[in-house]
Amino acid sequence: MPDFSIFGFGSGSITFDWPWVFAALPLPLLVRYLLPRVQAQRSAALRVPFIDDFGEGDDPARAPRRRWLLLPAILAWLLLVTAAARPQWLGDPLELPISGRDLMLAVDLSGSMEQEDFEIDGRRVNRLIATKWVAGDFIERREGDRIGLILFGDQAYLQAPLTFDRKTVRELLNESAIGLAGKYTAIGDAIGLAVKRLRNKEVKDRVLILLTDGANTAGEVKPLQAAELAAREGLKIYTIGIGADRMTVRSLLGRQVINPSRDLDEETLTAIADATGGRYFRARDTEELNEIYRELDRLEPTEKDGQIFRPQRALYPWPLAAALLLAGLIPLLPPSRTR
Repeated sequence: MPDFSIFGFGSGSITFDWPWVFAALPLPLLVRYLLPRVQAQRSAALRVPFIDDFGEGDDPARAPRRRWLLLPAILAWLLLVTAAARPQWLGDPLELPISGRDLMLAVDLSGSMEQEDFEIDGRRVNRLIATKWVAGDFIERREGDRIGLILFGDQAYLQAPLTFDRKTVRELLNESAIGLAGKYTAIGDAIGLAVKRLRNKEVKDRVLILLTDGANTAGEVKPLQAAELAAREGLKIYTIGIGADRMTVRSLLGRQVINPSRDLDEETLTAIADATGGRYFRARDTEELNEIYRELDRLEPTEKDGQIFRPQRALYPWPLAAALLLAGLIPLLPPSRTR
């Protein structure tokens, strides 16, 4: 929409989206001088000998008073026309890098994600906390991508639609909790939901990063069927299997070494990635998980081609409010008194 810049102040300027509205400024004068004047009809039923006691309209002393009363009306009209022209405050031009990539994160919230087999700064944490810690930094680095978030358990839910607002996506990921979507794992439904949300033929690159620590145990869509659908839609899927291979636990028989990732279906996750042209990664600890996201940065680099954006703020409420205030005060002004 074209606009008309009239004022510039330091780092911004005031523009009008509809400057042609100012053509209506002389409208009251045109009405005043072009339309025929209404003649007052005088009744002959009563004749008053002292007409000066009742006729105040022709008193020359009142002319300056009438002209003074026109000032707030004229100012109210000017403000009303200014508000109708839609004034906008435009800030400094900003360059927004746009990569042309839609990237969706799908994170497993099933009950097994509470397994504490990861460490952050020497402190043992569960798998979801490690995912938030690493994936959050990954989200911050994806400048120029539209990013969305899917959380899945028994079912898959769209937590954040595709957006350039990386901060909000990261906050929504940090607010997620284990068991929020159920205790089982619907990998196929998560892929199916991602296909639905990433079905945009105008976007060149569409990527799904799916993180889970188990196998498909819920949902209506089988993972490989969903992967075939994703491949037909041109959606690339990177899968991440998370969880340690060895973990020492205490039991009645003493310390035992177990495999906390025995339920991880690496075969299916690998097949999903291969079917869509992606890759399967294995994250056994925090460092491996962090390295995977760094590798994803290299595989799907952000681009620096951008577009110019100028933040704007509508200013019309101010002149509109002032015009209404003046219009409301005019009838309250005290009437003139005869001398």
